Amino acid sequence: MNDFKILHVLDNFKRLFQKFDIDYEVMRTILQLKLTMDSRRMPTVFSGSKVIKEGNQFLKSLWFYALIGLFLLTPFLFLGSQYIFLMSIMFSLVMFILMTSMISDFSGVLLDIRDKNILHTKPIGLKTLNAAKIVHIMIYMFLLTGSFVGLPFLVSIFKHGIWFGLIFLTEIILISCFVVVLTAFVYLIILRFFSGEKLKDIINYVQIILTIALTISYQLVARSFEIINMKISYTFEWWHILLFPIWYGAPFELFLNKDFSFHIILMTLFALFTPIFSVWLYVRLMPAFERNLGKLLSDSTRKRKAFKFDRIWAKIVCRTEEERTFYRFSSLMMKQERELKLKIYPQLGFGFIFPLIFLANDISMKSIEETMEGNIFLVIYFSVMIIPTIVHMLQFSSNAKGHWIYRAAPLQNELSIYSGTLKACIVNYFLPIFVSLSALFIVLFTVRIVPDLFVVLLVGIAMTLISYRMLNGEVFPFSKLHEHAQDAGTLKVFISLIFIGLFVLAHVIVSKIPYGLFGYMVVLIVGIIFGWSVTFSKHTKKR
Repeated sequence: MNDFKILHVLDNFKRLFQKFDIDYEVMRTILQLKLTMDSRRMPTVFSGSKVIKEGNQFLKSLWFYALIGLFLLTPFLFLGSQYIFLMSIMFSLVMFILMTSMISDFSGVLLDIRDKNILHTKPIGLKTLNAAKIVHIMIYMFLLTGSFVGLPFLVSIFKHGIWFGLIFLTEIILISCFVVVLTAFVYLIILRFFSGEKLKDIINYVQIILTIALTISYQLVARSFEIINMKISYTFEWWHILLFPIWYGAPFELFLNKDFSFHIILMTLFALFTPIFSVWLYVRLMPAFERNLGKLLSDSTRKRKAFKFDRIWAKIVCRTEEERTFYRFSSLMMKQERELKLKIYPQLGFGFIFPLIFLANDISMKSIEETMEGNIFLVIYFSVMIIPTIVHMLQFSSNAKGHWIYRAAPLQNELSIYSGTLKACIVNYFLPIFVSLSALFIVLFTVRIVPDLFVVLLVGIAMTLISYRMLNGEVFPFSKLHEHAQDAGTLKVFISLIFIGLFVLAHVIVSKIPYGLFGYMVVLIVGIIFGWSVTFSKHTKKR
């Protein structure tokens, strides 16, 4: 095992641990083992990487968090001296990033049960085991928080002085402790009332949110500069007491702006004592937390009833019973497999968010009336751009070894596997995003855009078929491992996006021709019917 540098730093506090009846040498050995095992884990922000690298990938990814902190947090230090407003927003971002990272990347640390059947059977004191776990968590929180706020901290000293920096540093330490305990309490509540499977689902969704949030964070930075020349005033409301980030903006007002209002003093006390109390409470509840972690050892899966909507959609969009069977099978895979959702759901988020971002940018540069009269609604094509990537990802599964079932099943038409899967892809992934955006756009742009939206829907179906022909024609659905997702197919995905550009260009051209849009609809419908029939005909040989 490696002798990590952080352990040499920890050696300086050996006597402090021994005063609390903690066997330091045993705790150090446990930490050394845990850190060695952590070197095999890939951070969520780099979860798309194909290559399995050696060493602790989290440590090698700290530069990424430092870069995010520099561009996301530093601008707030230059927006004036209304600290309770600016620092509350800043600490909101800090708490969001730390907590989502804690859940997504450190769930394996906080919920570590690998040693439960080994260490708990040995003559090791409970205090030593708990201390090893707490120190393990705090090591990673220290590294993450230090990289994320390190550069903004240095900038804050040069910009606002040493006292500002000391308050900033103190609050970052308090926030780090508070986030760890708050995350543990969330897990404790979930494990108290739900199964370990439910907790794994929640962790998966948070990983997805983190991926989306980091991708669009530059929008927050860009919009932060829009308030530089505005006067900012703050009026206290009683419900502000319930907002954690405002607590941490209050000490800056108290000590730097000399605001001795009752609510400022009260929120400062909350900022100081709540993390301390929460840490004390966490230590007291740790035995209960460890007992509930035993639920994660259960490998039982929940029996889920077939969704009625899947059966209804299968009858609507599928022609044969074979195709309906694979439609329902693919729908269940798309909804239940966590690794597949982690790869695809961020793409769905981008497809929904980017049209709204471009629409908001257009409204900010023009009047609402000008925007409503234009054709900015065509940004809905961004929801179509996610289709090639998603269709490409349908090849992969963490349970790929089970694809032998395709050959074992007595099929009359093997291509019904593909057609059922593609229809499930359209209904489960594309339609929810498209319908949500269409409903919003119809409210904003009125029913005049309904024909345009119908054309976009047809283009989405056509792109599903084109993407399949280009990317997945020779591979069974869910038959390859995710480790092989970053291959030559990525270039084909990029090339397929050119087709979307051509569809958009054709849409713009025909919309300027009288009744051209309706003629374009007919062409798309005929092309889809013909292409689908030829591609998935019983007489078509698999390439």
